Amino acid sequence: MPGPERHIALALDVESLDEARALADAAGSHVGVLKVGLELFVRFGRDAVEVATARGRDLFLDLKLHDIPETVERAVEGVARLGARYVTVHTSGGPEMLRRAVQAASRAPSPLMILGVTVLTSLDRDDLKSIGVAKEPSDQVLALAQMAWDAGVRGFVTSAAEVAALRAALPEAFLVTPGIRPSGAATHDQKRVATAARAIADGASLLVVGRPIRDAEDRAEAARALHAEVAGALAGART
Repeated sequence: MPGPERHIALALDVESLDEARALADAAGSHVGVLKVGLELFVRFGRDAVEVATARGRDLFLDLKLHDIPETVERAVEGVARLGARYVTVHTSGGPEMLRRAVQAASRAPSPLMILGVTVLTSLDRDDLKSIGVAKEPSDQVLALAQMAWDAGVRGFVTSAAEVAALRAALPEAFLVTPGIRPSGAATHDQKRVATAARAIADGASLLVVGRPIRDAEDRAEAARALHAEVAGALAGART
């Protein structure tokens, strides 16, 4: 059975490769996945990827691909050559784009999971309305996820506010939950957040954590404490 670290993705949201390496090393074996986002990848490319691969951690490329189907298919093929374990695509790209992404991932030399991004955690009801979406965030999440599931996507990124409903709707899905915060911590620019224990209890498969470790006075201790919290939550979920 995978250890708690396989349920934790550390977001390397920093400005330099040296900072990324230092953050990854501080967290150490308490995290099993290292997430390289768009900013770090655009600035440093393969060197950013190697921060994860050189440390034997699963690579999560959070690129949120969204383009015409052929372009996304080729992009996923490129991601596969980098050795990524996860890559994000926007489900709003539509069924054909998603099918082509899944097909490209299926040809990867090592396991690569397409993660469908539903509604960004920075968006709330008013934000959706401003871009022409009349649905509540939770309803939009479910609609996009069901469409993507039908197109072959088996993993999704969804906020803690919707993870329980998505788990109920798609019991076999792999659910990635960002916006994880210790109790009482600031939410910053993310509007739909939860503690690690709450997200696990609601059905999250992988938790994405950034600031609580990155900005901690003692990063190693913050990572250790999160690992312990996830271990406890997993034990409770199995009983």
